Amino acid sequence: MKIKTIVISTVLLFSTAFCFAQSIDYDALLKQAQDNTAFYETDFKANYTIVQDVPGEGQSVTEAILYRRDKGGKWTILITAPSKEKGKGYLQFDNNIWFYDPADNRFTFTSAKDKFQNTNANTSDFTPQRYYTDYKIDSAAEVELGKLSCVLFTLSSKTMDADYPLIKLWVTKDDGLVRMKEDYSLSGQKLRTTAIPSYQSVNSGSRKYSIPVSMLIQDNLRGKKIGNKVQYEKTQVTITNPDFSKVKDVVYTKPYLEMMSVK
Repeated sequence: MKIKTIVISTVLLFSTAFCFAQSIDYDALLKQAQDNTAFYETDFKANYTIVQDVPGEGQSVTEAILYRRDKGGKWTILITAPSKEKGKGYLQFDNNIWFYDPADNRFTFTSAKDKFQNTNANTSDFTPQRYYTDYKIDSAAEVELGKLSCVLFTLSSKTMDADYPLIKLWVTKDDGLVRMKEDYSLSGQKLRTTAIPSYQSVNSGSRKYSIPVSMLIQDNLRGKKIGNKVQYEKTQVTITNPDFSKVKDVVYTKPYLEMMSVK
């Protein structure tokens, strides 16, 4: 009987240890999800194509080049198309964001929470995300998102800088990549849904970075009833030619946007 008790106790001990070994550190996974959106060791440059789809009105296309220096909290977005928007740009430095319009050669202050060129994307969608810094975990659960094994985080803001008061985040368990995000108001109304179905891997030195191939953003506040169904505005952001080469310092300055607007 004593031997049997020892065997059972040993089995239970190993079973408990196995369960703990298989558990997920949700705090660490959320931090990994944030870290995956930032490139602190290098500059970053890529081409962005932003397609805005407004029900009943058709599509509009904006093309831009994004430059980022995350270590210094700097980034520049230069709009290259269509021709009527060409030369406009955005610039962040010293924790301020500026919008430049070459039509009147003027910089105006803007916010990371503002819409990018009146699309469903926010300016902050092009920059490092702050899931771990600006939010606390209200709940976390293991779920399946299609064929992906994810953790579904429900997060609430803990700083005034957070983009939204509440968000839900689907993060793959194996690599900490965000696959879907829902943004909510403080009252719990769903505002936006962002899907990131696939990523592209880019090697830079000894590091491998994961950049979304595209992001599909649905705005749940901007829609139109067509027939018997409400169709919401959508914006697809496609990222091509990612490059982690050093970018000249002048790119992150106001004179650079002014210079590029006359070319």
